[in-house]
Amino acid sequence: MGMGDKFDAAKDKIKGKVDEAVGKATDDTSRTLKGRAEQARGEAKDTVADARAHLREDADRAGDHLDDTEGGNRL
Repeated sequence: MGMGDKFDAAKDKIKGKVDEAVGKATDDTSRTLKGRAEQARGEAKDTVADARAHLREDADRAGDHLDDTEGGNRL
C-alpha cells in the first residue's frame, strides 16, 4: 500500500491542478470545478494513506511489547 497510495494521491492532486488551471485559462467553469474535485480526492487519499501508515506503526509498536510465550505476558 504505502507508496502506491501516496503516488496515486499525488497524481490526482497534480491532474486536478492542471485541470483547474486550464479551466481558468479557458473560462471553463466545469473544468475548473472538476480540477478542484480531483485535488480534494487526492487530499482525501493522502489523508487515508497517512492514517493507515500510523495505524500500522501503532500496531507494530503494540506487538513489540508482548511475549510470544503462552499467556502473552508483557516483557
